[in-house]
Amino acid sequence: MVPIYDDDLSLPYFNPSLLNPQMENHLVLNYVNYFADINYGYASYSNYYPGIGTFAAGIHYINYGDFTAANETGIITGSFTASEYALNLMYSREIDSSFTVGINLKPIYSSLENYQSYGMATDLGLTYHSSDHLFVASVVLRNLGMQFKTYYNSQQEPLPFEIEIGVSQRLQFAPFRFMLTLQQMQKPDLTYTKPLNQQQLDPVTGEPVPSSELAVLSDKVLRHMIFGVEFLPLKCFYFRAGLNYERRKELMVDTKPGMVGFSWGFGLKISKFQLSYGRATYHLAGASNLFSIDVNLSELIGKKVNPE
Repeated sequence: MVPIYDDDLSLPYFNPSLLNPQMENHLVLNYVNYFADINYGYASYSNYYPGIGTFAAGIHYINYGDFTAANETGIITGSFTASEYALNLMYSREIDSSFTVGINLKPIYSSLENYQSYGMATDLGLTYHSSDHLFVASVVLRNLGMQFKTYYNSQQEPLPFEIEIGVSQRLQFAPFRFMLTLQQMQKPDLTYTKPLNQQQLDPVTGEPVPSSELAVLSDKVLRHMIFGVEFLPLKCFYFRAGLNYERRKELMVDTKPGMVGFSWGFGLKISKFQLSYGRATYHLAGASNLFSIDVNLSELIGKKVNPE
């Protein structure tokens, strides 16, 4: 979700304009137990300078685990690893009391066996929040940039550029916030043609049964949408749930869809620490688990912070 404006330093990774003075002297550590031997994580630290803006620096990594190496005849010759890293150098500034702009520069290094590649990506974000912070709207341009050094010869590869738009509304007299993110807005049609054996066939003619125009249009629109809801019964606790419609349509098994595409998580503030857990179901084969800890170092060491 890109339209949540609070003091969680994990959020600017997805939208640099969410970086704000409330995050001064915060440190966040994230770890995700993905599938098979794949793990990835993120660490970041931020600071605020009155009259200049808020800065943050972090590193994002992904480790794909160990692989068995073999030659063209299938003889095992050893093993190799694969991993990728990206620095995150962020800056944000409040234009006025309602608008914040942000930028994230991401130098990238990728090492896959004995192939290496370098590149640079940039995220740009703009966020509006109402004076009471109940309504938030954001626009993010993610992964603008290019590959500088290719893996092999001159096979240039594009970066996964994406345009995201998000809105959230927190209720004034009830502990709920509703969120909507529109993903991949640079690509109107996210659908694809299913193989013949996955299509609904007419039992008489054996031909694929065409879908109605309304059903096709609805499917195209919903694939851009990620829905979310947040329950905040206490200042020190929240619970969130979400649905990624595109992920559900692409990865679920039609005869047993289960919770594919759904995600949920909670956060708990204990003393100077905010602990978070999230779980996202990708397929019947499994789900990812995210663990996060956000520390306000100013509170930890007793430093008084007085942001504008």
